[in-house]
Amino acid sequence: MTTGADWSPTAGRDALAARARLLEQVRGFFAAAGVLEVETPLLCRAGATDPALASLATRYRGPAAPHGATRYLQTSPEHAMKRLLAAGSGPIYQICKAFRDGERGRRHNPEFTLIEWYRPGWPVTALADEVVGLIRAVLPRRLREERLRYSQAFDRTLGIDPHRADVHALRAAALNAGVPGADALELPTRDAWLDLLMTHCIEPGFDAAAITVVTDYPASQAALARVRPGDPPVAERFEVYVGGMELANGFHELADAAEQRARFLADNARRRAGGLPEMPLDERLLAALAAGLPDCAGVALGLDRLLMLATGARDIAEVLAFPLERA
Repeated sequence: MTTGADWSPTAGRDALAARARLLEQVRGFFAAAGVLEVETPLLCRAGATDPALASLATRYRGPAAPHGATRYLQTSPEHAMKRLLAAGSGPIYQICKAFRDGERGRRHNPEFTLIEWYRPGWPVTALADEVVGLIRAVLPRRLREERLRYSQAFDRTLGIDPHRADVHALRAAALNAGVPGADALELPTRDAWLDLLMTHCIEPGFDAAAITVVTDYPASQAALARVRPGDPPVAERFEVYVGGMELANGFHELADAAEQRARFLADNARRRAGGLPEMPLDERLLAALAAGLPDCAGVALGLDRLLMLATGARDIAEVLAFPLERA
């Protein structure tokens, strides 16, 4: 039910002006760095196969599909941007809307704004440096930097090895840490328990006065990143936080089409097992990888969350003109 007040924005004039300034700063940052701004479709044939992500679906009817066809609003512009990279675009970035079904909370809205960019020839360490540089360029306060491996974050907070602890040990860690409701949880995988511990125990402990870069995630959490062999093997992936606020997720991008297809199929197998709908594979991305994706690193950064930090907002609604409830 709507009310007469529902027409008004939740972001004030100052927040709207801060968003405009931030967009100008971001575009200036990438212009100075020689990175090309691009635009790719948000409505596509394939959605995200990752079981942790839920794509919003819609139906298209028209000359291309007279009987109707399902299309998906993208959770990220990653696949289309990689097709541009394979075609020789060079370094590129995009500021765009992204969509994730079921997400709504103090830091989440199902429609949100991403900054995503790719650096051919760069390792993830150099891209992480650039992410830190962008954050420092737009936030008004000075922040120190801390870098630690995923395993170090778990060891110093919980005293466990996240690469080797089994589900029972992870559940015990959640119980010992007093995670609310952990005694009644029946999470299906190790990664689900690791994510729970990360969000409830580790992220809240990050220094509010620091940019924290976490690297070397478990290979099982590689998503679209390369896996570096070793004991244990780790994903060439990093995440960037300011305090306990996750801002960015970056990869040394997987370029092997056969491996990417295998991961998509494995994702769909986990979806079937969890009662989730399977997603069509992005055959155009796979063809682009087969044609040759340049060695590159890529990252997605949440612009709305960055704006929350810049303005001191405590709820994402304060920096959105119209969140889900008023859209």
